[in-house]
Amino acid sequence: MTEQPSARLQQARRARRATSDPEALISAARAGDARALARLVTLVEDESAALPSVMRVIAPLTGHAQIIGLTGSPGVGKSTVTAALVRCFRAQGLRVGVLAVDPSSPFSGGALLGDRIRMQDHATDDQVFIRSMASRGHLGGLSWATPQALRILDAAGFDMIMIETVGVGQAEVEIASLADSSLVVVAPGLGDSIQAAKAGILEIADVFIVNKSDRPGTQEVIRDLRTMLAMASYGRGAWKPPIIATTAPSGEGIGDLAAAISKHGGWLADTGTLGDRRRARAREEISAIALTELRQRIGDLPGESRLEELAARVAAGQLDPYAAADELISG
Repeated sequence: MTEQPSARLQQARRARRATSDPEALISAARAGDARALARLVTLVEDESAALPSVMRVIAPLTGHAQIIGLTGSPGVGKSTVTAALVRCFRAQGLRVGVLAVDPSSPFSGGALLGDRIRMQDHATDDQVFIRSMASRGHLGGLSWATPQALRILDAAGFDMIMIETVGVGQAEVEIASLADSSLVVVAPGLGDSIQAAKAGILEIADVFIVNKSDRPGTQEVIRDLRTMLAMASYGRGAWKPPIIATTAPSGEGIGDLAAAISKHGGWLADTGTLGDRRRARAREEISAIALTELRQRIGDLPGESRLEELAARVAAGQLDPYAAADELISG
């Protein structure tokens, strides 16, 4: 027999249908209305004019979720690990949100959004929200809309929010600026097991995951990671990333991984590092919004004649680019 929606959820859905007011949408999302939550995330992706109003309403409601980022090269099994973690967190009674960022085609602008297909086992769980977001050409493995989408899921009352990046390899270090805990997934049999270290991707890890650990070569990967960690300098009381071996399809090692994430969250809170990371995240978010607004204002100049004039003077050697930028901003 199908369970009837709660009175609170029914009331929230009526409010959501009756109006597009941000407060009504947020109330509905907090009551568990997945459609209201999806509409709020869509406002972010569409750069809606209502977005500032939404952010103003949700600001006091944020800061409670633990945000986890998963990154790693293509083929290491990030989506499978994410799905296994969702299952583990749900067994603990936690609400889980997932933002799976998929690559956009450089030609059509479309995206396969395949991560959502891989996580379909959780599609009927109303305590799990999974949203695929196209990167739309944004570098670093993330969609430009990710920070605002994180805020919306946080305000909607999720306990754990996971971001899974597109798997672009050495360029994915941007995940560290958005997550409280960054997980780097590697796997045996995919070439140089620590090749990404050359670009610093392994340096962002709070937890290392050696997935597909039932394959040959797992111990070699673990040994390489331990060697790399031994070469690093960790001060007294600093967090030293643990190495967790997992086989995500069978669930092997996922409990240990969840325990490591919980332990890291406790360390962040106890040392004050969590506040430092979130303030840094806020600074980046403010800067990005301000720069976007500045670019829009420059683009809104009549015929862009002022910008074209300054560009012509710089190209002709009559003006240096710094002076031209000052004129453009002040004028």
